[in-house]
Amino acid sequence: MHRLIIVSLLLLCPPIFAQQTGTFRGDAAHTGVYASSGPESFHKIKWQFHTGGQILSSPVVAGGSVFFGSNDHHLHALDLLTGAEKWKFKTGGRIPSSPAIANGLVYFLSYDGNFYAVDEASGTLKWKFATEGERRFAAKHLHGMDPATETMPDPFDFYLSSPVVAGGLVYFGSSDSNVYALQSTTGALKWKFKTGEVVHSSPALADGTIFIGSWDTYLYALDAASGKEKWRFKTGADHETFNQVGIQASPAVANGIVYFGCRDSNLYAIDANSGKKLWAYNNKGSWVIGSAALRNGKVYFATSDTGLLNVVDGESGVLLYAIDFNHWPMFSSSAIAGNMLYIGSHQGRLLAIDLTSQKLAWTFETEAAKKNGTAFTDSKGAPNYEAAFADSFYDDVVSGIQKMLTVGAILSSPTVAGDTILFGSADGNLYAIT
Repeated sequence: MHRLIIVSLLLLCPPIFAQQTGTFRGDAAHTGVYASSGPESFHKIKWQFHTGGQILSSPVVAGGSVFFGSNDHHLHALDLLTGAEKWKFKTGGRIPSSPAIANGLVYFLSYDGNFYAVDEASGTLKWKFATEGERRFAAKHLHGMDPATETMPDPFDFYLSSPVVAGGLVYFGSSDSNVYALQSTTGALKWKFKTGEVVHSSPALADGTIFIGSWDTYLYALDAASGKEKWRFKTGADHETFNQVGIQASPAVANGIVYFGCRDSNLYAIDANSGKKLWAYNNKGSWVIGSAALRNGKVYFATSDTGLLNVVDGESGVLLYAIDFNHWPMFSSSAIAGNMLYIGSHQGRLLAIDLTSQKLAWTFETEAAKKNGTAFTDSKGAPNYEAAFADSFYDDVVSGIQKMLTVGAILSSPTVAGDTILFGSADGNLYAIT
């Protein structure tokens, strides 16, 4: 996220045994493709639901309900048609993890250090599993911030790992640096695998293999049944300001290839069987935080401070086209439905792209974007970081980031169900639009 930091400092298909009925990115392989056709034009807000905190979790639909976490410490369950709340389950911390639903249970991770399984119909607790604690990635002189000798948590580390369920097991990563596999019915530990840093990437599952990234610079391929390492792939390192290091993004798998973004500014394509690099697309210092969407041999992914939606050929990595969104970062992952692609922006806008014309078809502004967008947008329509960031001291940067989020930034990834698009916003609302 090179430009944003500089400015701020100046001031494959899922396996047949997959059991989930709802999961982050639509399927176990995280392709981001939905069976619905998706609205080609905006008609109306179907409903919106306000929570007591920012919504960074991505909504998941199953059985006529919508499930998502909020920074208000609750996992919420709403009626898909009306937005009426069915139940909410309180934890001891924020929930920036997206849930998975399988076998009548909803699975998710909370910042209180517990992984939960609650009843899908009632929201009652079935079991919970304590990790060794959830935290953000931390380092000294992070992104060049002061004080240089102080270890500081990364204010851009927004998410926790989102689970995937298959074969009687539920898989997720933890800030304690482990990847876990638990018995899905009881929460009993099946296996755990130790990496070298926090794991906030979400596991993708394909052909009996778990693919997941760690902030230790490695993408791991683990045997889903045993947790045994099949291979690991090393990405770039940055030991000075720790800006260009770590896999915050979640992998996506199709046609025997694993695609994933990295803070080293690359989008990688790795052979799923061998771990060999097939190609890497460099984004010139800009992070790739969201998961790629994969369809018909094309890879769709967004960048952070350069604000680009890039479309590359899945086999060669050659850029087919790019759409420029004026340097507004995108941490949200894209969703493809029918002829449309949907993705959230830090500008507080849901962007709808027509994949035939390769152009922006329409946008939707959150409530907070309409209210606060002008204050943090410059005369050219780009982010006005000077209005938010005072200087390079850590406290001022944290404050500046929160100011920028007051435009109703959409870090949640959209989900498509029928003719409805669902997504959360930093303004605390879950939106359902058609």
